[in-house]
Amino acid sequence: MLRTPEHNFSDNAQIGVVFSFSELVATHFQGTVNAICWHRDLEGDFEEIVSKLQLVQNITEVQAETLLALRLSEKGNAAREIILKDLRLLTDCGASPSLNLIKAYQTDEELDFISTDVYSYHIDRSAIAADTFLCTYYGAVSEILPNDQVEQKILVPEIREKLKELHDGPDATFETFLSEHYFDLHYRPKVNARPINLGLGHLWKLAVDHPEQTVLPCVHRAPVENEGEYRLLLIC
Repeated sequence: MLRTPEHNFSDNAQIGVVFSFSELVATHFQGTVNAICWHRDLEGDFEEIVSKLQLVQNITEVQAETLLALRLSEKGNAAREIILKDLRLLTDCGASPSLNLIKAYQTDEELDFISTDVYSYHIDRSAIAADTFLCTYYGAVSEILPNDQVEQKILVPEIREKLKELHDGPDATFETFLSEHYFDLHYRPKVNARPINLGLGHLWKLAVDHPEQTVLPCVHRAPVENEGEYRLLLIC
C-alpha cells in the first residue's frame, strides 16, 4: 500500500513512498503516481568508496569484485555492504543493475535546437513491461518533473518545423522518424516548473513507457555533475 510521502516529498501526487525493498517491488503505479521511493537514511562513507575507485572512462561500470577488493574503513565498509545488498536484491528480482562511477555523460551537440542526451528531461521506453530503478549514493542527484509541468519537445511548433526540415521525407513517415531517433522521448519544462530532487540514498522505481503501462511514464533527467566530483549511481 502506498503511504503518504514524508516532508521532503509532501503534497506531490506523483510520488509514493514505501519503507522496504519488498514494498518497492510489490507496489504498483496507480493514478497520478509514476514514481515510488524506498525512503531511507543510509549509514556509511560513500565518498570513501568513490575516492578509491578508478575512473577508466567518463562512465565506468563498477563490478562487485572491484568493490570487494577495496581496502576500506569501517564506515566505508558499511557503505559497500549497502551497495552490494542493493545489487543482490535487484538481481534476485530479475533486474540487471549496473553500478556506475560517472564523471560526465556524453552530450548531444549535433543539433542546436533539440537535445536528446540524458541531461534533457526524458522518459524511458521498453518493448516489454519494465521499470527503471535508480539510486544515487554520492554526487549530484537525478531529478523528475510532474507530467503536467512539461511539454513534449516534438510538439513545440518551432522545434517541430525544424525536425520536419531535418526529416525531408513524406509526411506518412514523419512520426516513425521521430520515434526512431528518440526525439519523441524528450520534454522541456513549462514556465514555473518545479523539479523534484530525488535525494541521496533513496532507491526509486520510475514508470516506463511500455505496452502494458497504465500510468504516464516518469519524466526525469541526469543532473549536471558537480565540478571536480564524481557520481556513484546504481541504475537498471
